[in-house]
Amino acid sequence: MVDVSRRIPPRARRAGLLIQATDDEVLVYDTEGHKAHCLNRTAALVWERCDGQATIADLARQLARELRSPVAPAAVWLAVEQLGKAHLLTDAPRPPAGLSRRDVLKRLGVAAAVALPLVTTIRTPAAAQGASCLSEGEACISTSQCCPPLICAPGPGTCEPE
Repeated sequence: MVDVSRRIPPRARRAGLLIQATDDEVLVYDTEGHKAHCLNRTAALVWERCDGQATIADLARQLARELRSPVAPAAVWLAVEQLGKAHLLTDAPRPPAGLSRRDVLKRLGVAAAVALPLVTTIRTPAAAQGASCLSEGEACISTSQCCPPLICAPGPGTCEPE
């Protein structure tokens, strides 16, 4: 039986993302998931070309032209898998079973490691989580503003020990 999911061309997600390109990478901040992703050049090139029309083979050919070097479909599959896990694709085919970074390195050789796609993700706090709390003696409106174990004392409206 043929795995139909492999024939679905990948489509890049654009909604809810802030995108900043630098010299060799693309930084993508997911405003919905509060995660920041750093795509190396190879992963960024794959992601930018995921239009929902280009197949994995098409993407490999496009990258080969751009990089002026052969690009194996296995490297594109690896990028699509990483981009899918990072929720940067709306439509993503499943890669062949057993395809891992290690398998791709074996197939392509260690010299090709510099061209391997890489998506690095960090979780970022929501704005409220990143805010610091108020110290003892600082003006407050509610206890939630005060650093534990302080409370917002009624009257003067300052953070005080409980």
